[in-house]
Amino acid sequence: MKKKQSAGILLYRMTDNKLEVFLVHPGGPFWKNKEVGAWTIPKGEFDGNETALDAAIREFREETGHALPGPFYALEPVRQKGGKKVFAWATSGDLDPSTIVSNTFEMEWPPRSGRMQSFPEVSRGAWFDIETASQIINPAQTALLEELSATLS
Repeated sequence: MKKKQSAGILLYRMTDNKLEVFLVHPGGPFWKNKEVGAWTIPKGEFDGNETALDAAIREFREETGHALPGPFYALEPVRQKGGKKVFAWATSGDLDPSTIVSNTFEMEWPPRSGRMQSFPEVSRGAWFDIETASQIINPAQTALLEELSATLS
């Protein structure tokens, strides 16, 4: 079985000489009451039909409704707890979190009810300083924040 892989964008900005990153919170009932370790860079799975960077740009647009112009700077890939490899790129930019519009997915909910419900892939997005982001992001993605901080300092 082929290992799953995702690609995403770590959007950042400087506010009052302080680095901030844009993270999203997954939608759906499983993540509803989870905060610490639940936030992530906007990302999604891809296969060999597109490059990792093309997938990252597409996923950002699908999960936020915003297209980014780049330029994009490759970060070292990370491997999440379940084995999924995450390819990420950093780019500077700004967006208003209240304007994000996410695509949706369907799942049976409640479990074994036979009822299909639609949920947004991303429930919300927000800007965080690096310290806060490091506490709430998926633990494997902390390395992305560290690399970005080191690159910009």
